[in-house]
Amino acid sequence: MTDQKVFVSNALEATIRIGVIILLAAWCFDIAQPFIIPIAWGIIIAVAVYPGYAKLRGMLGGRGGMAATSIAVLGLALLITPTVMLSTTLVDSVQGLAKGLQEGTISVPPPAETMRGWPLIGEKLHAFWGEASEDLSATLTRIAPQLKVAGSWLLSSAAGVGFGILQFVIAIIIAGFLLASAEGGAQAAQAIAIRLAGDSGADFAKLAEATVRSVTRGILGVALIQSLLAGLGFMVMAIPGAGLWALLCLLLSVVQIGVALIVLPTVFYVFSTTDPIPAILFLIWSLFVTLLDNILKPILLGRGVEVPMAVIFVGAIGGFINSGIIGLFVGAVVLVLGYKLFLAWLYQKPGAQAQSATTS
Repeated sequence: MTDQKVFVSNALEATIRIGVIILLAAWCFDIAQPFIIPIAWGIIIAVAVYPGYAKLRGMLGGRGGMAATSIAVLGLALLITPTVMLSTTLVDSVQGLAKGLQEGTISVPPPAETMRGWPLIGEKLHAFWGEASEDLSATLTRIAPQLKVAGSWLLSSAAGVGFGILQFVIAIIIAGFLLASAEGGAQAAQAIAIRLAGDSGADFAKLAEATVRSVTRGILGVALIQSLLAGLGFMVMAIPGAGLWALLCLLLSVVQIGVALIVLPTVFYVFSTTDPIPAILFLIWSLFVTLLDNILKPILLGRGVEVPMAVIFVGAIGGFINSGIIGLFVGAVVLVLGYKLFLAWLYQKPGAQAQSATTS
């Protein structure tokens, strides 16, 4: 009976302790939850740009704080400048469209006859465009339900993009602080990896670093470059809603579908509304932007970091659904990282850990 009472007492005490720990952990997670995605993205940025930070720190005589601050300021400038430009064009386009619809001053040019010859959609698109050029108000009334749904989606997406930009700013600032204490962070990451995976932890940490760096450069970096160049072309040709189309290019490029789905229709639009010479120049620019990933990915992705398209697609779309525009990047990197670490663990030789321990 005494042993039973002691057992019940110990079990009750252990249950209370575990419950308090779980409650405290859940409370801490709830408090830190809004910052988890920016912190994760800040860590990813810091890992990706560390080689450049190390070179800059050497050029500045070992002053790590100044080098980290310079990289953070440069990152903010590279983020904010094109964002403001594209957002301004998007806002101006929306305001101009709303004003033109209210005043009835918007006119749609008639479609080119060559449009009829386009495969699959030529006849229907020519008829719809011709109807809009003759009576725009009647055409808009006929498609009002679809416009209402699209408008609601655009408003919610625009709000999400604004919050995502704020998260990007926070993440870049966090990356600057992490770079300033890079050595301590690297030692902490190594210690955690060894604690979790034993003697193989150091190898897993190196694999994680290489994967994050390669995917960030070869997938996310290429997507950013393509979308910015595409947006620049849209702005030069004064295409309505250039910022929105650039954002869609970014989304499609990250999920490995490519920017052609957005760029090609804009090429058709330009050929239908502008003179031949600017249209041909825009076509050349669009082809360059569309094919750019075939040149940059082999250079930036790195050898030996081969990732199935499905993994990137699921990670990017899942992250975008859960966390908005910043989740598009974090989701792709995290899922690819998990995939590579899982493969490394799966194909690890059973005796490798014991052999490593004997050698050391």
